[in-house]
Amino acid sequence: MVVDSLNVVCPHCDTLNRVHAERIQAHPTCGRCKQALFTGAPIALDAANFERYVERGDLPVVVDFWAPWCQPCQMMAPAFERAAADLEPRVRFARVNTDQAPELASRFRIRGIPTLVIYKRGSEITRQSGMMDFTTLARWIRAHT
Repeated sequence: MVVDSLNVVCPHCDTLNRVHAERIQAHPTCGRCKQALFTGAPIALDAANFERYVERGDLPVVVDFWAPWCQPCQMMAPAFERAAADLEPRVRFARVNTDQAPELASRFRIRGIPTLVIYKRGSEITRQSGMMDFTTLARWIRAHT
């Protein structure tokens, strides 16, 4: 099946945009706010916008469940940010602060942090708990997306 267009959520205004698949690499902008659809940085998700990105967008979403007090989370953050810069627009990257969104952590049975979960059209593809360096993280993401 050939996909002609993809639904991509704007990281600035949360608007769902339809982007032709062949233009995904051409720095598309949001039809509403006119800002870049891909910033090369993870998006902060919470209970209000989580489903929009994970269920409505067509791109795989790698979600980092983390907390500010977690040392392994802090140590992995630069690798996650580098992965976002290197792998977008093929994959969307997002972070959920479990202290600010405990309902999401509970809903997705997050027992330890950091935990990374890859979603595709609302379905969990795989998850991995524990810190990863950039090379391991990028390899893991490529293997599952």
